Amino acid sequence: MLKAIFFDLGGTIIPFDFMRGFKALARHSQHSLEEILRRVRASDLFPRFEKGEIEPCDFVGEFCTLFDCRLDYEEFCRIWGVIFLPQPLIEESLLAGLKRNYRLYSLSNTNAIHFPMVMRAYPLLKHLDGHVLSYEVGAMKPSPEIYRAAIERAGCRADECLFIDDIAENIEGARREGIDGILFRGDEQLKGALAVRSLCW
Repeated sequence: MLKAIFFDLGGTIIPFDFMRGFKALARHSQHSLEEILRRVRASDLFPRFEKGEIEPCDFVGEFCTLFDCRLDYEEFCRIWGVIFLPQPLIEESLLAGLKRNYRLYSLSNTNAIHFPMVMRAYPLLKHLDGHVLSYEVGAMKPSPEIYRAAIERAGCRADECLFIDDIAENIEGARREGIDGILFRGDEQLKGALAVRSLCW
């Protein structure tokens, strides 16, 4: 019997576009957008930050050094926050309805700057009972450690959990740990996949 449902945040509940952030930051850098993207791909800065291996202020300092831009911490956060778009990808009523029957959690690759932003910006997240976050766990999806942390947080067996994510690799990672998964492709598709599993909301 299903007891807990885990939702990815970005791309599943929350709409985002990293390119908006890079374009905004490029206006404060000596480098072109293309060069910034090349440096991002060549650097381990973002994975380190999302695994909690670097503090937010240090991340901003390393970021500004890497891209030759001069921004203080608050200004950087304000600009970087433009990646989030206003309209959630699923209806709040879906989360509210599911919560009547199941424990709800987020399971997200995120960081200590973005997570507080989304909690302030998206009121529907109040329906979640808790969060399993890469920067707190020290591991990112699809590493097994983060799914094991999720199972432990839920306090039930893996086969009593469901995971919803927009990235197939992350769903496969969950399935390897015994967690059922739904690859998210939109609100209506998700409702159909839940209905197939006879889940009520």
